[in-house]
Amino acid sequence: MTIGGFVLVANMSWHSTFIGNHSLRCGFLNGSEKTNALAFGGCESMGRSLRIPYTKAIRLRPRKSVSPLQVVCMDFPRPELDNTVNFLEAAYLSSSFRASARPTKPLTVVIAGAGLAGLSTAKYLADAGHKPILLESRDVLGGKGPLLDVRFLPWSMDNLPRRYICIVEWCCMCKKSVKQKSRPAIVGGLVSLSLPGLSWVMPKRVVAVLTCWQGSFCRHRSAVHWGVAPLCIMWIIWWLHGKMMMETGMRQDYIYSNLFGELGINDRLQWKEHSMIFAMPNKPGEFSRFDFPEVLPAPLNGIWAILKNNEMLSWPDKVKFAIGLLPAMVGGQAYVEAQDGLSVKEWMRKQGIPDRVSDEVFVAMSKALNFINPDELSMQCILIALNRFLQEKHGSKMAFLDGNPPERLCMPIVDHIQSLGGEVRLNSRIQKIELNNDGTVKSFLLNNGNTIEGDAYVFATPVDILKLLLPDNWKEIPYFQRLEKLVGVPVINVHIWFDRKLKNTYDHLLFSRSPLLSVYADMSLTCKEYYNPNQSMLELVFAPAEEWISRSDSDIIDATMNELARLFPDEISTDQSKAKILKYHVVKTPRSVYKTVPNCEPCRPLQRSPIEGFYLAGDYTKQKYLASMEGAVLSGKLCAQAIVQDNELLIARGQTRLAQASVC
Repeated sequence: MTIGGFVLVANMSWHSTFIGNHSLRCGFLNGSEKTNALAFGGCESMGRSLRIPYTKAIRLRPRKSVSPLQVVCMDFPRPELDNTVNFLEAAYLSSSFRASARPTKPLTVVIAGAGLAGLSTAKYLADAGHKPILLESRDVLGGKGPLLDVRFLPWSMDNLPRRYICIVEWCCMCKKSVKQKSRPAIVGGLVSLSLPGLSWVMPKRVVAVLTCWQGSFCRHRSAVHWGVAPLCIMWIIWWLHGKMMMETGMRQDYIYSNLFGELGINDRLQWKEHSMIFAMPNKPGEFSRFDFPEVLPAPLNGIWAILKNNEMLSWPDKVKFAIGLLPAMVGGQAYVEAQDGLSVKEWMRKQGIPDRVSDEVFVAMSKALNFINPDELSMQCILIALNRFLQEKHGSKMAFLDGNPPERLCMPIVDHIQSLGGEVRLNSRIQKIELNNDGTVKSFLLNNGNTIEGDAYVFATPVDILKLLLPDNWKEIPYFQRLEKLVGVPVINVHIWFDRKLKNTYDHLLFSRSPLLSVYADMSLTCKEYYNPNQSMLELVFAPAEEWISRSDSDIIDATMNELARLFPDEISTDQSKAKILKYHVVKTPRSVYKTVPNCEPCRPLQRSPIEGFYLAGDYTKQKYLASMEGAVLSGKLCAQAIVQDNELLIARGQTRLAQASVC
């Protein structure tokens, strides 16, 4: 997942629900004894309601030696988004590509970056009848979403010895240890085999390779069919399997939901209750929640949610906060945009709102929205989020993707692009943007020495990568100069597999409200792909991460466990005397979404650059969803729209260039 991004993000919700005579709270069914139930009731697929009555939830037959705890994973019906203004706007923009006149000569558009922004750009250009060529530097799709390490796959370094497969932890040539921080490797030797993102150095002679697999280096002999398998074959198996094993993402929005509908995969969104759930550090093991009643329209449902919560905000706090928000309510969008120069903390103090409100609510919200604290985050970001909550009935409702994003979301987009004549090329890293004499783009030079030419070019990478590859004679142009203000924020995702089912959790996204952790979820409850009735897998966002991004994985896990033990002392302890870690995975992203600090809004560029034929896409570009997955998708749409609008200009430019080449 990436729990994070735009956490309006994961939009949150919770409500007491009843299944038969049993009350559903905290993801567990009270009043039951020996049933493990998985109830994906009420999920709506492609407009077809798959509503499973709660009383007929799917029952998993109890197994021997299994705890009698009954875990309930409950999905809710897809909210009624189709008639909302934002959904209709998104649908209209999508339809404009399909309805546009078919070009007599389709444009070839070269797009760097196969994250959501690049995939979105390519998808809508293909819808308009053009030919996108999408280049991704890695061997996986999805952009900032990182690969799961091979250590955590079913055929992992931990599991192989249990399958009687020998793992040699030293080089048979130089006798040096091969244990490394991130993944095993062979040091020494003379022959190198390379795969995307992986280098494997092997002994020169075949007999030396086979010697490693005789089984004499561990207490069990290798199974016969593995006895003569070269080491590199195992790595190929891991690599191919690992391509599709990505973090699971969570997300909801009109743009995102609209995209799912266009691809025919609405059933892959697991909608949750409409609530926000906060851990209570001062009351370990307890949660406080804001419930948004489905029967009330916006903004009444949001006001009700705030008024009903008396654990985090006292009535004096609520009154002062409401008075402080009055200028935003009266001033509208103009007021919201004017607050970009203030941090959240500065704005709160200016409005006379107690620091307690920021500490109780907005520290967690700031870290969820942008992985930074309120003293850094622009208040404009918070006001936009609050506006969504208060003006749109489902603006804070959340859904989880039902599996890993590359397979469950990115591949359907790729299939769509390719079905319309587009191309998607992995392992195609841009080395240089080559220019014509007039300063326009001539081609993209790849690391392998190949060049890719097109009628138009799009950079859909994170802004930090664009700045690294920006041609020198573009750097003095104000459009590109302003990009210096935009910097990606570091973020760390932590995955921990425990040896038992944690009781103190929900089938939802949770705000930790701890100094080091932002949001987290028990993926064994919230996501079908990770469902496990007997063991929990927590995915957490470690933020702010700037001081931790260079620390070791073990340091980060120790700090995470300390925070979890403080929040849930009955189930988790730092010495693992309670819940024990079976395995863990730490994913570091040194530059994630752009850091939404004060005064950065004017620096966000439009998708159409001043360089003819060169365009940008990414959540950092101008669009209304800020630094988010929805923002990335919308930026791709707007980029594709700009290219389609410039169709005649680009064709004329191509003809002129061709004529000049003929003369030469």
